[in-house]
Amino acid sequence: MNYKKITVLLLSFIMALSLFAGCGKKESGPATLRITMGLGEEEWKVMREDVFPAFEKANNCKIEAVQIEASDVVKKLEAMKQANKMDIDLIAQDNMALAPLVDKGLVEDISEFKNKIPSEIIPSLISVGEFDGKLYFFPFRPNVEINFYNEAKLNQYGLKPPANWDELFNLAKTLKEKEGVGKVGIKAVFDGNTTVQLFEFIRQAGGDPLVLNDEGSVRAYTFLKELWPYLSFDSLKADWNTTNRFLAEESMYLAANWPFGVNVIVKDGGKKEIKAYGGFSGPVKASKVLGGDVLGIPKGSPNKELALKFIEYLMSKDVQETLASKLAWPSARTDAYAKVEDWQKPYFDAINEAMKVAQPRPNLVYWADVDKALNDALKEIVVDGKDVKATLDKYHQKIEEAKQNSSK
Repeated sequence: MNYKKITVLLLSFIMALSLFAGCGKKESGPATLRITMGLGEEEWKVMREDVFPAFEKANNCKIEAVQIEASDVVKKLEAMKQANKMDIDLIAQDNMALAPLVDKGLVEDISEFKNKIPSEIIPSLISVGEFDGKLYFFPFRPNVEINFYNEAKLNQYGLKPPANWDELFNLAKTLKEKEGVGKVGIKAVFDGNTTVQLFEFIRQAGGDPLVLNDEGSVRAYTFLKELWPYLSFDSLKADWNTTNRFLAEESMYLAANWPFGVNVIVKDGGKKEIKAYGGFSGPVKASKVLGGDVLGIPKGSPNKELALKFIEYLMSKDVQETLASKLAWPSARTDAYAKVEDWQKPYFDAINEAMKVAQPRPNLVYWADVDKALNDALKEIVVDGKDVKATLDKYHQKIEEAKQNSSK
């Protein structure tokens, strides 16, 4: 009897605990999807007001988005991996900063989900996210610089946007003679902004930026040295942001920049005389740098399934159209320009023209060394007046040393 009583008491106690736990149980709240992007203020506004809400509602979740620049993403993920506490579910990363993420094993191999990429996505954008035959990143936001020009000012002197290097040189020289100061700009802040334009000039001349002292590279740097005296003084301060201001304030009549400048200069600034086209060709070919962001899932993401759903959502036609119309972002899709307003269409024609000749920069673990070599070489040649070939030979050797060290 004593055993039976004890058994009954134990069962009663267990049932009581079960009932207590059931009564105290609450419905689980919405999941939190933590993502990182490197965006400007206006871009974040569109994301939070026009993009995130529909996904949050449809998936009963909350998106927690934080600003992390591309250069800091690797360090952030490495720290989380070492602490065995991954708090980020999804990253939007510059397509030039992917190799270290793969090399250090910080992102998931998502090859099995490649079929989630819509058929309307531009095919060349997919290969950017592939390493050794495996997919690590989904397409999201392609980007390419277009060439802005002040149509009214060029018309004043009977000039047209340059179609090749000779015309570019003549335009810069003529405007300097007419205005007394240079009015053609390049980004000469000697950092990643400048690297984009150096890649384009070198490739336009048939050179390889990773070699740097080949015939095409020598030809490109020689041309830039000849062009330098006729450029705007503001070239030394021109980056992705300030170039828009220089165009709006007319210290530059011609300069290349990313398409978000369309809204900044024309829509918000009211400078309707600022037009755009795809750009000029070099002596060998036309070439632009394919920039932009791709989407990756950090290893150990606590919400991998939800992150994959959000990636599909960001690649959808509706979202891509919203980003194109609201932010003047080039679309990753071939069918996502229906919402573009009439005044925007000529600028998107320029974007599409540039995209046809856009090539990605190579993804290298020693990219920082390449970046520095290209910029240091330009500074020595155009500012310090050093010999072109001798300078490029020196920096070619630095790139080769970095390449060898990276393979050790």
